[in-house]
Amino acid sequence: MIAGFRQVVQSEGAGALLTGFGPTAAGYFLQGAFKFGGYEFWKKTFIDIVGVEKASENRTAIYLGSSAIAEFFADVALCPLEATRIRLVSQPNFASGLLSGFSKILKEEGAIKGFYSGFGPILLKQVPYTMAKFVVYERATEMILKSIGTPKDQLAPSTMTTVNLGAGIIAGTVAAIVSQPADTLLSKINKQKGAEGESLTSRLIGMAKQLGPKGLFLGLGPRIVMVATLTAGQFAIYGDIKRVLGATGGVEIAKVNN
Repeated sequence: MIAGFRQVVQSEGAGALLTGFGPTAAGYFLQGAFKFGGYEFWKKTFIDIVGVEKASENRTAIYLGSSAIAEFFADVALCPLEATRIRLVSQPNFASGLLSGFSKILKEEGAIKGFYSGFGPILLKQVPYTMAKFVVYERATEMILKSIGTPKDQLAPSTMTTVNLGAGIIAGTVAAIVSQPADTLLSKINKQKGAEGESLTSRLIGMAKQLGPKGLFLGLGPRIVMVATLTAGQFAIYGDIKRVLGATGGVEIAKVNN
C-alpha cells in the first residue's frame, strides 16, 4: 500500500492522491446520512410492527432488513457522485472537479446512462456491505458488552466509545471482505463502456470470469485497513451522537444482560 502511494506521487504528483476527493466527500456524506438515519428509522419501524419482544428474538433479521432498505435509498443518492468520482480518477483530464464533471456527464450521457449505469453493481456491493456492517457491529457490540458484564447504561461514555470502536473495526473488516468482489467489478464497469446491446448482467459475468477469484480480491488488504478504520470512526461517532441525543432507548433490542 505504501509502495503504491509512493508510485502515484512519483509518477503523477502528490495532488493525484486527492483526485476525486470532492465527489467522494459529498457522495459519502449523503450516503452516510441516508444509511445511518434510514437504518434507525427502519429498525424502529420494524420493532413497532412486530413488538419489542419478537424483534429482540429476531434481531438479526431486523438488522439485516433495516440496513438493506436504508442502503437502497442511500445508493440512489450516492450513485451520481460515485460515477463522477470514478470518471475523474480514471480519466484525470475529463473535468476539473465535481461540478464540472457532474455537468459534463449529465450533458453528454444523460442522467440514467451517465449516473446510474453502475447502480446495479453499487447495489451488489453496498447492500451486502451494509448488511454485514450493521449486523456484525450489533452482534459484536452485544458480545463485547456481555464479556464486560456491566449494563450498558452504567458504562462510562469513554468505555462505550471504546466498545463502538472495537465493534466497528470487526464490522468493517467483515464488510470489506464481503463486498470486495463487487467493489472491483464496480470500478471496472464505470471505467469502460460496454458493447452495444450488451446487458449489465453479461458484462458483470464476463468481467468476473476474466478477473477470476484472485483478481476480484486484488487490493483487499489496503481496503480492509481503510474500511475498518473508517467504520470504527463512523460507529464511534454514531454511538456518541445517539447517546448525546438520548436516542439509545426504544430501538435497542440486543440482549446483553441475559
